[in-house]
Amino acid sequence: MPPFTFNTSRSVRFGASLILQLGEMTRSEIGCRVLLVTDTGMLATGLVDQVQVILANAGVDVTVFSDVVADPPEAVVLAATEAAKVADVDAVIGFGGGSSLDVAKLVAVLAMDNQSLKDIYGVGNITGRRLPLILIPTTSGTGSEVTPISILTTGKSEKMGVVSPVLIPDIALLDPELTLGLPAHVTAATGIDAMVHAIEAYASTSANNNPLSKVLAKQALRLMGAALETAVHTPRDIEARSDMLLGSLLAGQAFANSPVAAVHALAYPIGGHYKVPHGLSNALVLPQVLRFNAVTAPQSYAEIAACAFPDLAGLSPQAAATAFAEAMADLSKRCGLQQRLRDLGIKRGALPMLAGDAMNQTRLLVNNPRTVTQADALAIYEAVW
Repeated sequence: MPPFTFNTSRSVRFGASLILQLGEMTRSEIGCRVLLVTDTGMLATGLVDQVQVILANAGVDVTVFSDVVADPPEAVVLAATEAAKVADVDAVIGFGGGSSLDVAKLVAVLAMDNQSLKDIYGVGNITGRRLPLILIPTTSGTGSEVTPISILTTGKSEKMGVVSPVLIPDIALLDPELTLGLPAHVTAATGIDAMVHAIEAYASTSANNNPLSKVLAKQALRLMGAALETAVHTPRDIEARSDMLLGSLLAGQAFANSPVAAVHALAYPIGGHYKVPHGLSNALVLPQVLRFNAVTAPQSYAEIAACAFPDLAGLSPQAAATAFAEAMADLSKRCGLQQRLRDLGIKRGALPMLAGDAMNQTRLLVNNPRTVTQADALAIYEAVW
């Protein structure tokens, strides 16, 4: 067995109503003056008010930063960092979807004032420590609460990442009750996103693809393959919500250590240029990337197909891989997600630009089971258009 490294959050805490323990957890384990990083959508749900009360009752002083937006630009991170410095906080809590958690991670680093944002882009470029950090996801999608990755939008459309184990939080707090109010389309998109994490982690050609990631990816697909449609169509089903949240966590742990590949590389330009939610961007290109990869590398997909879709058991590797791609496309459609780029107002003439941008995602493309050329990327976008 080749050597590998596996990193994850120091403490993972999972359970219904666990949010009620946040105040004591924060005061005793990370600090008494915190920046709570979230977005305006979360404010509207009333959950942020609930969290503030829980923290205040435990004697924790809270400053709320709620200006996070989807695919956050650098300016949001810098503004949140300034808020942390002005309030002289000793810890950070990220509360919300993946964007809020990603911003919280970077604020915890940048508020230490040891490095600038431009200094830490890339892999392994954080040299100092960070503030204590708790991450609380309210969607079942990104797995950001257990990953060493934060993604930002730079300029008008390009996405860049900061990758470092320093970003992994001290505590990942997962309460499935926080996801009960998630709209159907968000549940569907984030759920497919999490399944993509498991799929790409399992099939990744990264030298650090490892037995732990593979086991986690399989279990994530078992949970989410069985629960996603119920969570979408019966949104108050706490068991389905629990399975989705746990599946997202497991998938996050998997791809945090066995990195994702071409699905994400082709999804990023769609989100960057057209502000399409990341999960939907992944859902759009996933089936076609699977079909493309299955031509030369069906084995990995054959091994996981029956985890998500038990009726695919017993097929030959090529047949299972092909059927898996179709089953994921059907699942996306049944969950009500758009199936074509044209459905989102993307013109066919924009496809060469998207293909060119996708080729800049070399950090991801290198992990794909089949080499992707710019012509291949264009053909995939054409098939999805």
